[in-house]
Order: sequence, then C-alpha cells, then structure tokens
Amino acid sequence: MSVIGLDVGTTGCKAIAFDEAGRILSRASREYPVSIPHPQWAEQDAEQVWALAWSALREAVAAVPGDPPIALALSVQGEAIIPVNGAGRALRPAILGMDTRTGQEVSWLAERWGAEELFCRTGMPMHTVNTLPKLIWLQCHENEAYRVADQFLLYEDFLLRRLGGQASISHCLASRTQMYDLGAGEWAADLLEGCGIDGIKMAPLAPEEGGVVGALRADLQRELGLQRPLLLVSGGHDQACAALGSGVVRAGRAMVSTGTAEVVEVAMDSPALDDRLRRANISIYRHVVRGLYLAMTLNHSGGLLLRWFRDALCRWEREQARDPASEQHGRDPYDLILEGTPEGPTGLMVLPHFSGSGTPWFDTESKGAILGLTFAATRASIAKAILEGLTFELRINLDLLRDAGIEIEELNAVGGGARSPLWVQLKADICRAPLQVPDVTESACLGAAMLAGVAAGVWPSLDAAAAQRACSARRVEPDPGRAAAYQERYAIYRQVYPALRALNPLL
Repeated sequence: MSVIGLDVGTTGCKAIAFDEAGRILSRASREYPVSIPHPQWAEQDAEQVWALAWSALREAVAAVPGDPPIALALSVQGEAIIPVNGAGRALRPAILGMDTRTGQEVSWLAERWGAEELFCRTGMPMHTVNTLPKLIWLQCHENEAYRVADQFLLYEDFLLRRLGGQASISHCLASRTQMYDLGAGEWAADLLEGCGIDGIKMAPLAPEEGGVVGALRADLQRELGLQRPLLLVSGGHDQACAALGSGVVRAGRAMVSTGTAEVVEVAMDSPALDDRLRRANISIYRHVVRGLYLAMTLNHSGGLLLRWFRDALCRWEREQARDPASEQHGRDPYDLILEGTPEGPTGLMVLPHFSGSGTPWFDTESKGAILGLTFAATRASIAKAILEGLTFELRINLDLLRDAGIEIEELNAVGGGARSPLWVQLKADICRAPLQVPDVTESACLGAAMLAGVAAGVWPSLDAAAAQRACSARRVEPDPGRAAAYQERYAIYRQVYPALRALNPLL
C-alpha cells in the first residue's frame, strides 16, 4: 500500500508517494511566483497554485509502480488567507504570511485585546504574519470581496475543498491564525465576533491527528485513473508536518528545517506561554501529533541567502555546472562554491538579515552585513561565513528556548540544508549539540504521508511510523576543538546586531 503527501509551500509544491516502509516511490514538483504589487505586500494566485498542485499530484500518482496511493494529506504554508466564492474559487489573490501590510491592524488588535492576552489565548505573538490582522485588513480595504465571500480559507482547507468538495482545516494550521483558542481547542468565537468576523465562514476543524475528512471527488478520481476512492486526511502546517516527518513525536525533540527560510520546531507536552517567548516573537501552536505543542523560531533568510550569493556573485560556478563541455558538468553549483572552504571559523562575520531579522527581534528595518573583509577573502570563505552567520542566528534562538525552560534533547536536521555535510557539521559545532539527519530530508511530504498512512491503516500509529524512519538517520556529533573556537566567535556575533541596529534605519 502507498500513500502520498502533498506539500504546498510559498514558492513551490511537491507531491511524493511513499510505500509502507517509508521509501519514496515517485515524486513531482512545480514552482510558482509570489507577487509584490505594492511595497510590503506579498500575494499569490491561489488558482494557479491549485492548478500546479493538481498537476504535480497527477504526475506523482501516475508514476507510482504497482498499487496506487490509497490516502493523501496536505502539508501547507501557514497564515495565508484566501476569500472564496460559493464554488470554492478565489475571489482575490491569497495574502501570504510574509505580507507585512497590516501594521495598523496589528496595533488595533494590541489596543483592543492586549498583546499578552492574545498570546496567552492563541499562542501567537503580535505580528503582521498572522491571519487575523489580514482578515481585518480585508474588512477595511476590500469590503466587497470580504462581504460576498462564502468562506475565508487557508491553503489546506482551500485545496481540500477543491479536492473533495468540502473545506476542512487541521487544528494545527488553525492554531497558526491567531483566531484559535489553544486552551479550548476550537475557534475563539468571542475573538472572531469582537473583530467582526463571521465564524461560520471559517472552515470546520478536522478530527485530530490525521482524521479522514473525505474522499477525492469522483471526477478527479477518474482523471487520476484510480479504481478506488483516495482518502483525504487532515494534514497541517508545513513545518509541523516536517517535524513529524523528522521524528519529532515526543516532548524534548526538535527539528531544524533549512529551506528558503530556516525554522526550528521544538515539541512540548503543554503550551509554554512564557512572556519571554512572546517578547521574542516565538509562536506556540498545535503539533500535528495529538497532545503535543510546538514552539517555532524563524529566520527569513535560510537557504535563500545562499541562493542569493550563488546567483549574484557565483556566475562561473553556475555556468560550469551547466556546461556539457566542463569537467564540472552536472555537479551542484553549491558544492563548487564551497570547495576550498577554510578549516574552522572564517574570521568573517555575516549578519544574515537580508530580509529583516527573524526571531527573536523581527526587526523589519534590519539589514544584512558582511564584516571583517580583507583582500584574503575568497568566494569560498564568504560562502562559509554566510553559513556561519545563519547558524549563529540558530544558536541564539536555541539558547532563548532553553532559557525559557523548554527542554531540547535532540535536533533533527531536514530540508535542503541537511544535504550539505559542511552545513550540518557547522550546526553541530556552533550549537554544541548532536544532529540526526534522516535519509529522507523531504520531511514535510513524509510527515503528511505518515498522517495519511495512519488514517488509512498503513501504520498503527505515528509513533510506529516515526520509529521505522528513525533507523535510517545518521548522527553528527560536534567536534570539541571547533566547538570551542566557535564559542568565542559566537560571543562576538551576539554584539553585531545591537551594534548595527541604530545604523540600519539610516540606510
């Protein structure tokens, strides 16, 4: 029996089918753009996302050898909001989580409800990333679309409505919106009413931990060539699904996911609503695993910064990797860029705030910086310094979580960054912690597939599915000598952002 996970991210989607041993049977992916029609805006054509996600799903299902998938679950980007009509089609582009237009709405919410009260109820710090201020913005600025909308959906419920005819949202994704009561485990009705939002227009909450929410529409089933119904199963936020796929199924386990952004997810038995976490902009929300909660840190840059360096300053390496006549043809350009990196700390210091800072500051005016440059600097040393700076940011967030009393026993590394031995070793050395690296680093798709598989009876439980995957992980230990050297550099790095904070707005 096979199952399929469909991961719908900010800039692309992936559909991956897995067998009962967790091995990849087929995969397909598509990319799509983010639109910036005005400064601070970030939107997306949700209908295009649907079409490309369906195209990827069709390709992946068609390529499965033997028995086709019996169940599907979604892993999706968080916070994006899509008003839809009675047919479930988008009335306007999705407003994405990275959109920052809602500063006034965030200020109103803080005055009306109180930042501390909202955090204690919803686990979400005050920020433009949240869905709630985006809905309030729609009320105020696009009232016609707001008024005629049949529902207000996020990507999970939007796609489930198109796939199965009815919208349904996981507790996990709902708890990313700032409209979900963590204690009650339901939509916060009084909060919605107080903000003028008709709660009936939000999707119904799905059964917890991968509950079946329907089946693929008959016409779509025929289009896929399936002889039996494809079960649709509740999934969740992409980072929570990735945490599950990496084996984060009990308190104390943590995941560091390095893709476009870099995210840490730490599992807890109960929501740690410590005010230090609120002030550090760390969100607390429901895991896709029943009974667990997650604390999430965020660095907006992540692999996006390394991609910028590749595209802007490493043209030769890109051309060599593409040129059939080159000895380097077919190699990963990143491997070429990082060849010859110095052993140990570089002597450079990179502040990776190229899109503002993530947690704990969320300073949208902060800028990137490369310090310590001399004529001895090379592309390889600057590239490694970028990895060091990103990992110093990771260490700051891990230290903050530990200081707030959140136990971290183990780090599981996933995402594109987990495929780089250099980067994984840097994480171990700088964070002074061992890392587990699974052989399947596409953990968001795997986590969604695990939810689908448990609901369909492929695995008896998420614990059993995760235990099966754990045996395929390799362990990376910190090197004592390098860890000591990086500890000294980390003490210097802690001073970089405070030193530049007053200068950045002037730039």
